[in-house]
Amino acid sequence: MISRSMHAILHALSYGNIEVESSRRLVDIKKLDAIRIFLKKLDEKVYNGDYEVPIRLYFPSEEAMKKGMEEQQEYPVLLFFHGGGWVTESVDTYNRVCARMAQSTGQIVVSVEYRLAPEYRFPTALLDCYAAAEALYGGKLSLKTSPKKITVMGDSAGGNLAAAVSIMARNRGDFTVKRQILIYPALNNCYTEASPYLSVKENGTDYLLTAVKMEDYLKLYESSPKDRENPYFAPLLEKDLSNLPDTLILTAEFDPLRDEGEDFGRKLKEAGNQVEVHRIKDALHGFFALGIQFLHVRESFTYMNAFLQKEA
Repeated sequence: MISRSMHAILHALSYGNIEVESSRRLVDIKKLDAIRIFLKKLDEKVYNGDYEVPIRLYFPSEEAMKKGMEEQQEYPVLLFFHGGGWVTESVDTYNRVCARMAQSTGQIVVSVEYRLAPEYRFPTALLDCYAAAEALYGGKLSLKTSPKKITVMGDSAGGNLAAAVSIMARNRGDFTVKRQILIYPALNNCYTEASPYLSVKENGTDYLLTAVKMEDYLKLYESSPKDRENPYFAPLLEKDLSNLPDTLILTAEFDPLRDEGEDFGRKLKEAGNQVEVHRIKDALHGFFALGIQFLHVRESFTYMNAFLQKEA
């Protein structure tokens, strides 16, 4: 349980609205992480129309890098979309997270540098992510893999993008996503008092990510208020959830997004999909970016590795 003193600290830190530039400067501090020089990584790019979408490949080991790139052996891949409310964060600020994922799962992680709002609003980020997915599933990268060995994944806003990419792929028929992992995904379109979810009311003020900030993120991401009615903007609005990937959803107990993630899991299951949902006890939104020594992170990888080892 969160202690009374810790709750007081969290309450003091959970204030204000989103100020884009100051928020970006704060997260950019993570670019200074000294571990980046030791990462086994490779930068490539794909195209969304005429725009070059940077991507970064993280390898679990030197051997995997050699086998995957030089010897062209097929490796399983996690196609990852980072969080940050569609507004902050980057491939660089997620270096440590992606390197840890590669090492902890034994899979190659492909991280996508999609364009951020408010400079590039919906659906730009989604289409950048979709272009990366289409290139990976279509064998257009130097990395050799099989579509059945690819898992689409994201945390928070990245979970939103992962879910939307899977729905869009099914609707368009360009490729088939076999598995997806959604970590405390942002899937709904409302974080005011009108929200139907108890977690927004219970966890929306005192646990770092607030309901007010979520509303700010949505306003910065949307091109117009009408976007909030679009299932690609808010996947919970999708009426037909059949024929979607096997899905693992991890939620955090003290997160305003908790209930919408779990509700999405229920709806996917009701539509006939294979779904696992696990709530990480005592966890806050954003815990996945903490170090591997944290119990919440280690618990997450226990669920992830068990899920990834199942046959697609």
